[in-house]
Amino acid sequence: MSRHLLVIGAQRCGTTYLHSRLDAHPQITMARPANPEPKVFCSDETAGRGAQWYRETYFAHARDELILGEKSTSYLEDPKAARRAADVLGGDVQVVAVLREPVRRAISNWQFSTDHGLETRSLESALRDNLAGPTPWDPERTSVSPFAYLERGRFHQYLQPWMTTFADKLHVLFLEEIVAQDHALDELWESLGVSSTLAPERSERRVNSSAGDPPGLTPELLGTLEAYFESSNRALGTQLGRKPPW
Repeated sequence: MSRHLLVIGAQRCGTTYLHSRLDAHPQITMARPANPEPKVFCSDETAGRGAQWYRETYFAHARDELILGEKSTSYLEDPKAARRAADVLGGDVQVVAVLREPVRRAISNWQFSTDHGLETRSLESALRDNLAGPTPWDPERTSVSPFAYLERGRFHQYLQPWMTTFADKLHVLFLEEIVAQDHALDELWESLGVSSTLAPERSERRVNSSAGDPPGLTPELLGTLEAYFESSNRALGTQLGRKPPW
């Protein structure tokens, strides 16, 4: 019987790129439709429909693949999603979180929200406002806040429920390593029990990236943001037992 894989985020950290790499592996198939993301384990109601409904709804196209995978970045920010997923899918689940240097992630998040008509403030204004506190948002439009530019980069807080629930089945990857190293995913293929020799080659194609270069930050604001993330980056390194590559 096929095993399950969940790609849980974080947003704007290359999860769509990873999704494309996973779906191109002949022993893995990803949930369809991929957009909008399934987000099944973001609510008790959808999770309560059970494993059979989950498979029939999102994996009717599956044949004899070893892994049935799903990408829903909102899972990382829902403290109950890990427990729901474990209750529905059982213990044979692998989980992947992709992380990115948090200032660059925040800028990319601002670009994405701007491109989709959710953000009207300048980059500097949005980030300075966010330093002062959260911006109200409409949960009817998006499943998580489109304005959590800084909170979303405090990765260690969001990872904890997943580490508690899935322990050694949680794999934390860094976008910087995925795009820079040909063999960055070899350990993941091995952990998933699929062949690394059948894995698709690393692609230089940008996936789900915003068009154009973002505006720059003033040195003063950049320093403030780096200081903002210093303690959380340190906590993340302690949590993972290795320093993040930024």
